[in-house]
Amino acid sequence: MHAFRTHTCGDLRKAHVGQNVRLSGWVHRRRDHGGLVFLDLRDHYGLTQCVVEPDSPAFALADAARQEWVVTVTGPVVARPAETVNEALPSGEVEVRIETFAVQSRAEELPLQVFGDIEYPEETRLKYRFLDLRREALHRNIILRSNIIASLRRRMIAEGFTEFQTPILTASSPEGARDFLVPSRLHPGKFYALPQAPQQFKQLIMVAGFDRYFQIAPCFRDEDARADRSPGEFYQLDLEMSFVTQDDVFTAVEPVLHGLFEEFADGRSVSPLPFKRIPYAEAMLKYGSDKPDLRLPPTMDIIDVTAEFNDPSVEFKAFKNVIAQGGVVRAIPAPGAAAQPRSFFDKLNDWARSEMKAAGLGYVVFEADGGKGPIAKFIPDPVQKALIAKAKLKPGDALFFAADKPEKAAKLAGAARLKIGAELGLKAVPYYDFHFCWIIDFPMYEWNEDEKKIDFSHNPFSMPQFDHDAFLKLTGEDKDTVLGIKAFQYDIVCNGIELSSGAIRNHLPDVMIKAFDLAGYGREVVEAKFGGMLNAFRYGAPPHGGTAPGIDRMVMLLAGEENLREVTMFPMNQRAEDLMMGAPSDVTPKQLRELHIRIVPPEKG
Repeated sequence: MHAFRTHTCGDLRKAHVGQNVRLSGWVHRRRDHGGLVFLDLRDHYGLTQCVVEPDSPAFALADAARQEWVVTVTGPVVARPAETVNEALPSGEVEVRIETFAVQSRAEELPLQVFGDIEYPEETRLKYRFLDLRREALHRNIILRSNIIASLRRRMIAEGFTEFQTPILTASSPEGARDFLVPSRLHPGKFYALPQAPQQFKQLIMVAGFDRYFQIAPCFRDEDARADRSPGEFYQLDLEMSFVTQDDVFTAVEPVLHGLFEEFADGRSVSPLPFKRIPYAEAMLKYGSDKPDLRLPPTMDIIDVTAEFNDPSVEFKAFKNVIAQGGVVRAIPAPGAAAQPRSFFDKLNDWARSEMKAAGLGYVVFEADGGKGPIAKFIPDPVQKALIAKAKLKPGDALFFAADKPEKAAKLAGAARLKIGAELGLKAVPYYDFHFCWIIDFPMYEWNEDEKKIDFSHNPFSMPQFDHDAFLKLTGEDKDTVLGIKAFQYDIVCNGIELSSGAIRNHLPDVMIKAFDLAGYGREVVEAKFGGMLNAFRYGAPPHGGTAPGIDRMVMLLAGEENLREVTMFPMNQRAEDLMMGAPSDVTPKQLRELHIRIVPPEKG
């Protein structure tokens, strides 16, 4: 018989009754029932109930065992009495009668209970992550993560992609976030950077003649934590393709994501192929976000009502003043909201002021005999009818209003749409638990009001949707034309969560230099920062494009979690600290001397 086990704690069934078995694992729970001691033994695979009787030679040792001791038990498998069968447990029809018992290691008093569903502070959970990972829900999420990654690999290979690894130590690159820098011992005063993404390398792989690349890639960004963003590092399904259009990328990626989500949906529904494609401008107007949640009904789509409130007959000065200063008015339909009490509307107004830092959230309730509410009296009947027609309202519906500069109004209206939809319990028909869409046609540039200059709005390496010869002739004087240029950029979104950004890349050196020039970056800056890639393009680069869906976010969605910490094995806390390993940590003076580094503490105050 094996020294530690003949079976795992998840193996035993009624068919094993009568067999002599050996199990090893952690004591999950201990119960004393009138002399009989029951030990629930747990390992990676499951849980089995074990029992020892007072007259057993193993009784004293087993009776002394406590939670999370690691033990080995040997004995026959017996059927449980019918009244004690645990149908919720795969091994619930049997138990092991302990005849021999060995302690492999003892556990000190636990700072975090593995058994049960007690909530613990984040610091406790992260400091004792090895205990937290023993708990059923988190353990299950990590296994789910592994299975998802394995599935992604199979699916990508089936789509004709080949996996390659790209460097971890590379050059610093201004890609939108702060780099993690690594000092060079051999080159004093110089630094490597951990890659924010394999962006330049995967494009160089295309230039090198490899056609379809993918990688489960680690990425490193020195940025603040959020519920959907881990501090420090994260993983993405990085991919790139040669000789493709935007549609080709969609055609390759959609079946991978759709198949993955169907595989792990566990009875939940996934929106069908092909995924909906929404231009950026339409998304910002209808949903107030470039990450729209499409699980709400189309009857809640945001509409622009600036013209209606700018009508000379409307006397609501608060909105008129906003419009006069270049602002807009957005309306959020609320189907059936008339049935709600006044407190419902007041709470939404308070939410807009306190959480969104807005002036408020005006509203009108439309009954059969006309509009009701604080601002309805300022809106004459013809304008009310125009609002009803534009929003496709019926009696009993309401309209909420967000008035501000375009970006702020969109943000408030988008957040209000989600909040109102949740409060009213509204769902689209048909409703999909996982609703995907592509956001396309992002603007290439935006106006930086603070610096009074043109800036990139999204990804500077994207190909502009503009005739190349005409593009090369543009100058900073062509402001309106430049700001109207769209790029071959796209995001994949699920349930209001951006899974990835992607683009058809700008593979033409002269077009790339001009693209940066229009944003105020001279040729010398481009050559200095992106010289490696730019130089490669000068030796024959194929048209190429790709994207990089976030592994952590996909697992979070499929696990039904709201925080990436619940699907990451060893996450950092909100301050980018590893409480278990004590990172970041001090290093010795000798290490600093070898790296030619002197620490200069920050000034106090």
